[in-house]
Amino acid sequence: MSAHPGETPLQTPRTWVEFDDPAQDGQRLRCDLTWLTSRWTCIFGRGCEGIDADQPDYGCCVLGAHFSDKDDIKRVRAAAEQLGDDEWELRPSSLKLSEWTEKEDGERKTKVVDGACIFFNRPGFPAGAGCALHQHAMLEGVPPHTLKPDVCWQLPIRRTYRTVELPDGENYLEVSIGEYDRRGWGAGGHDLDWYCSGNPDAHVAADPVYLTERDGLVELMGQAAYDELAVRCEAHLALVEAATRPARGVGRRAKGARPTPEGRALLPLLVHPATLAADRAR
Repeated sequence: MSAHPGETPLQTPRTWVEFDDPAQDGQRLRCDLTWLTSRWTCIFGRGCEGIDADQPDYGCCVLGAHFSDKDDIKRVRAAAEQLGDDEWELRPSSLKLSEWTEKEDGERKTKVVDGACIFFNRPGFPAGAGCALHQHAMLEGVPPHTLKPDVCWQLPIRRTYRTVELPDGENYLEVSIGEYDRRGWGAGGHDLDWYCSGNPDAHVAADPVYLTERDGLVELMGQAAYDELAVRCEAHLALVEAATRPARGVGRRAKGARPTPEGRALLPLLVHPATLAADRAR
């Protein structure tokens, strides 16, 4: 599958790791190390072009957020009650469900008002442009996932489930943690005008995803499973370091030194291609 302009191809080699969930019998984690050790970060307001070219300043907030379940709605409503007019530009007079949510194909989501989610503060608003819920979380010093809709704080991390049947008749629940790329949006994902997860412009973080998105990952996996993941991410990064050492010499890669031929062959498997492209650009 060809890549969108500026983005790396969707079909790239990946390194996955599997391990039993230490806190849940009959459950096994499957995690994309290539993604979780990438240097992706949200660049909203710092180069993000938005998924709709007609609304480049609105990021990925133009479609509204579909709720995952009733608990998701309840949590967001409680957070909305904390927001005053000085924090939420489009705050309705009432927080009745019909005032800030709507249904699309039978599924409830946040209402879209004038081209973006009702929680999106427009450029020029005194409190700043962006998600009012996210901004409130930053002001209160709490993790954004405690206030925002599930789909918003998880993006672009994707959790999926499947039941794996074993040859001996046993089975287990597989929980996959990976990249929420364009395909995660369904068929319409290929029509987005711009997208960040495979774009080198967004792979500029000082630390890898498993560290910068720690709070969300703990929420998705549980603390014990995250601890196991962190050990494997560190081992993976050590392997990347070893693969990218110069042909001669030891220790950290010297500035400008080239990796060994073997290392170059391994890189597309070990390192997210957008992170590689961002490193080369620097």
